[in-house]
Amino acid sequence: MPQLVEQPTVIEAVGNVPKQIMEFVGQVNNGCNEISIARMVSPAGWKEPGQRPEFEEISVVLGGVLRVEHREGATDVHAGQAIVARPGEWVRYSTPDAEGAEYMAICLPAFSPDTVHRDAPC
Repeated sequence: MPQLVEQPTVIEAVGNVPKQIMEFVGQVNNGCNEISIARMVSPAGWKEPGQRPEFEEISVVLGGVLRVEHREGATDVHAGQAIVARPGEWVRYSTPDAEGAEYMAICLPAFSPDTVHRDAPC
Protein backbone atom coordinates (compact mmCIF):
# COMPACT_ATOMS: atom_id res chain seq x y z
CA MET A 1 0.00 0.00 0.00
CA PRO A 2 1.35 3.49 -0.77
CA GLN A 3 2.56 5.42 2.27
CA LEU A 4 0.91 8.78 2.89
CA VAL A 5 3.30 11.48 4.11
CA GLU A 6 0.89 13.52 6.21
CA GLN A 7 3.27 16.39 6.85
CA PRO A 8 6.93 17.29 6.51
CA THR A 9 9.41 17.55 9.33
CA VAL A 10 10.96 21.00 9.80
CA ILE A 11 14.75 20.79 9.87
CA GLU A 12 17.06 23.52 11.16
CA ALA A 13 18.93 25.15 8.30
CA VAL A 14 22.57 26.20 8.11
CA GLY A 15 23.29 29.74 6.97
CA ASN A 16 23.55 33.36 7.92
CA VAL A 17 19.78 33.92 8.38
CA PRO A 18 16.90 31.50 9.11
CA LYS A 19 15.59 29.42 6.21
CA GLN A 20 12.74 26.91 6.28
CA ILE A 21 13.48 23.30 5.33
CA MET A 22 10.48 20.97 5.26
CA GLU A 23 11.52 17.38 4.57
CA PHE A 24 8.76 15.23 3.11
CA VAL A 25 10.85 12.14 2.36
CA GLY A 26 14.26 11.36 3.82
CA GLN A 27 16.19 10.17 6.82
CA VAL A 28 14.53 12.55 9.29
CA ASN A 29 10.86 12.39 8.27
CA ASN A 30 10.37 8.75 7.32
CA GLY A 31 13.73 6.97 7.60
CA CYS A 32 14.34 6.78 3.84
CA ASN A 33 18.04 6.53 2.96
CA GLU A 34 17.71 6.28 -0.84
CA ILE A 35 16.28 9.76 -1.54
CA SER A 36 15.30 12.95 0.25
CA ILE A 37 12.77 15.50 -0.96
CA ALA A 38 12.42 18.81 0.84
CA ARG A 39 10.71 22.15 0.26
CA MET A 40 12.99 25.10 0.92
CA VAL A 41 11.83 28.65 1.60
CA SER A 42 14.83 30.97 1.59
CA PRO A 43 14.67 34.66 2.52
CA ALA A 44 16.46 37.45 0.69
CA GLY A 45 20.16 37.52 1.51
CA TRP A 46 20.39 33.93 2.78
CA LYS A 47 23.64 32.09 2.13
CA GLU A 48 25.25 28.95 3.46
CA PRO A 49 28.81 27.68 3.59
CA GLY A 50 30.15 25.88 0.55
CA GLN A 51 29.90 22.12 0.49
CA ARG A 52 31.19 19.08 -1.35
CA PRO A 53 28.44 16.48 -0.77
CA GLU A 54 28.64 12.77 -1.47
CA PHE A 55 25.10 12.86 -2.93
CA GLU A 56 23.58 14.28 -6.11
CA GLU A 57 21.36 17.30 -5.42
CA ILE A 58 18.66 18.44 -7.81
CA SER A 59 17.12 21.84 -7.03
CA VAL A 60 13.85 22.77 -8.77
CA VAL A 61 13.08 26.46 -8.32
CA LEU A 62 9.39 27.25 -7.83
CA GLY A 63 9.74 30.99 -7.17
CA GLY A 64 12.47 33.61 -6.96
CA VAL A 65 16.13 32.96 -7.78
CA LEU A 66 18.53 30.42 -6.30
CA ARG A 67 22.21 31.22 -6.87
CA VAL A 68 24.59 28.27 -7.07
CA GLU A 69 28.27 29.11 -6.89
CA HIS A 70 30.68 26.49 -8.22
CA ARG A 71 34.35 26.25 -9.21
CA GLU A 72 33.63 27.71 -12.67
CA GLY A 73 31.63 30.72 -11.41
CA ALA A 74 27.96 31.04 -10.45
CA THR A 75 24.63 30.08 -11.98
CA ASP A 76 21.33 31.83 -11.19
CA VAL A 77 18.43 29.39 -11.33
CA HIS A 78 15.05 31.06 -11.90
CA ALA A 79 11.48 29.88 -11.28
CA GLY A 80 10.69 27.04 -13.68
CA GLN A 81 14.33 25.95 -13.94
CA ALA A 82 16.38 23.28 -12.18
CA ILE A 83 20.06 22.63 -11.50
CA VAL A 84 21.86 19.35 -10.81
CA ALA A 85 24.97 19.26 -8.60
CA ARG A 86 26.88 15.98 -8.93
CA PRO A 87 28.45 14.12 -6.00
CA GLY A 88 31.84 15.57 -5.06
CA GLU A 89 31.29 18.94 -6.80
CA TRP A 90 31.92 22.02 -4.67
CA VAL A 91 28.82 24.24 -4.52
CA ARG A 92 27.48 27.09 -2.36
CA TYR A 93 23.78 28.02 -2.38
CA SER A 94 22.31 31.48 -1.72
CA THR A 95 19.26 33.63 -2.43
CA PRO A 96 20.60 37.11 -3.17
CA ASP A 97 17.47 38.71 -4.66
CA ALA A 98 14.89 40.70 -2.68
CA GLU A 99 12.17 38.05 -3.06
CA GLY A 100 14.34 35.16 -1.83
CA ALA A 101 13.44 31.77 -3.31
CA GLU A 102 11.23 28.74 -2.91
CA TYR A 103 12.52 25.46 -4.28
CA MET A 104 12.43 21.70 -3.93
CA ALA A 105 15.67 19.87 -3.17
CA ILE A 106 15.97 16.22 -4.14
CA CYS A 107 19.05 14.33 -2.94
CA LEU A 108 20.21 10.90 -4.14
CA PRO A 109 21.02 9.16 -1.84
CA ALA A 110 19.20 11.02 0.93
CA PHE A 111 20.72 14.14 2.50
CA SER A 112 22.73 13.50 5.63
CA PRO A 113 24.76 15.96 7.72
CA ASP A 114 27.52 13.31 7.72
CA THR A 115 27.83 13.31 3.91
CA VAL A 116 27.40 17.02 3.05
CA HIS A 117 30.99 18.05 3.97
CA ARG A 118 30.42 21.78 4.57
CA ASP A 119 33.13 24.42 4.55
CA ALA A 120 33.64 26.49 7.70
CA PRO A 121 30.56 28.67 8.50
CA CYS A 122 30.04 31.92 6.55
